[in-house]
Amino acid sequence: MKKHLLYASLVLTMACSATAQNKDAVKFSKTINKENAYKHLSVLASDAYEGRETGKKGGWMTADYIRDFFQKLGLKGPVNGSYFQPIDMVTISLSQVLTINGQPAEPLKDFYITPNTVSGAGFGFNVSNVLFAGYGVKKEGYNDFEGVDLTGKVVMIFKSGEPGAATTAGKSRSAALLKVKYLTSQNAAAVLLIDPTVDAMPENLRAYLSSAVMVMKTKEELEKAEGPQETPVINIGTALANQILAAAKTNVADVQKKIAETGKPASQEINVSVSASAKRVEEKVRAENVLGFLEGSDPKLKKEVLVVTAHYDHIGITPEAKGADKINNGADDDGSGTTGVLMMAEAFANAKKAGKGPKRSILFMTVTGEEKGLLGSEWYSEHPVFPLENTITNLNIDMIGRGDKDHPDNNFVYIIGSDMLSSELDQIGKKANKTYVNINLDERYNNRTDPNRYYYRSDHYNFAKHGIPVIFYFNGVHEDYHQPGDEISKIDFPMLAKRAQLVYFTAWELANRATRPKVDKNEDGSKKN
Repeated sequence: MKKHLLYASLVLTMACSATAQNKDAVKFSKTINKENAYKHLSVLASDAYEGRETGKKGGWMTADYIRDFFQKLGLKGPVNGSYFQPIDMVTISLSQVLTINGQPAEPLKDFYITPNTVSGAGFGFNVSNVLFAGYGVKKEGYNDFEGVDLTGKVVMIFKSGEPGAATTAGKSRSAALLKVKYLTSQNAAAVLLIDPTVDAMPENLRAYLSSAVMVMKTKEELEKAEGPQETPVINIGTALANQILAAAKTNVADVQKKIAETGKPASQEINVSVSASAKRVEEKVRAENVLGFLEGSDPKLKKEVLVVTAHYDHIGITPEAKGADKINNGADDDGSGTTGVLMMAEAFANAKKAGKGPKRSILFMTVTGEEKGLLGSEWYSEHPVFPLENTITNLNIDMIGRGDKDHPDNNFVYIIGSDMLSSELDQIGKKANKTYVNINLDERYNNRTDPNRYYYRSDHYNFAKHGIPVIFYFNGVHEDYHQPGDEISKIDFPMLAKRAQLVYFTAWELANRATRPKVDKNEDGSKKN
């Protein structure tokens, strides 16, 4: 008797589980599969797409590919009929000159100026003397600036260190900023920082300084470009510093030894001719988010929009990369997430064509500039195509094609942010997982104080900061993160498809339920009143 009751109970449980699944949702999920994932990713992560860097050929090719696919599905282009949302983006490079006693110095060999430290149109100066002020330190018992008026002076100091104390690299950077800040407050005309890294410049620093810096023309950037001139800062190597100090019959090693032995400053005016100039050169860059819009079927709910995102850009070609492979294909980061969005868009488009479309509208958006600082999603959040108050949730997918060493079976995904603003969204996402795909939802990074700061490092954050609840799906970093080894051959396509299905089923529930997820928490995690 008990055996029969147990069997009946099991049958009833299975029946209840089966009815919990929406048959239409399951039916249209079938196109989210490993074959379609490979079809898209084999194109997006190919060498022909050159690592999909923002503002470069590969990035434009990717945008065109996504646009064409959205158009093929019958999605609408919501930006005045276009699928592209152009971003006002420019690259900033510097034309820079430095001469000592009429002898020109070589940029990136003898000195460097970082583009983002040059405000306005640039700067220029020509002086006949330089104030050498040792370590640029002012403290009890020791003052490199004692009795000196810094107004209008070009001041040369050591970038790192102070008398009798060693510094770490991190402390060196922060100390240098404080030194420059003080000199700026004292109206110095310019600062020459004696920087040992110039003598043997690391390749990554040389590559960064030799390439243009990409910025988005936000209100803040425009104000900086048009605002008051900041104190120019030039990093110089030991050779240039010795050339200047030679006019005072000394050199770097001797003044450091003198300060160390006497415990007193060695500040002095040096009669030497120094001229320098730097000009910001801006060049407009083609960069766009790619948007495909599926209008909801319910007249009352279709004004509400669910936004599904992934960034299609990656880091492009690294000329100085070790080995023959210079192309960072970004198969996982974030070709996998972009592929997930494309497959979801196809599934929902098919559902709508069959008369089973979602009640709410869905915006499928692949953004650019994530690798440059979440620029594309920031631009959308500041220039939304659909009002942010009508945006119910952002589901963001960034790396779902691989795994990490902590999950040998790979049947997992990290979820981040799902309960940060909305307890209800967290419940919806977990219920969708349990009902349809049943993979391990790992929440170890789901907190604001995680030292990796993943909550702040992908495009969902530009929605969350506006109070829009989010879920970020992520498979963790691996040895090929931001390396040429992030290749399609290492993608786990069945798990890519399974994770994309999880996002799809969550989206299905969000787009069709009676109410939008309630935001019951503040940005800091505290409960709303």
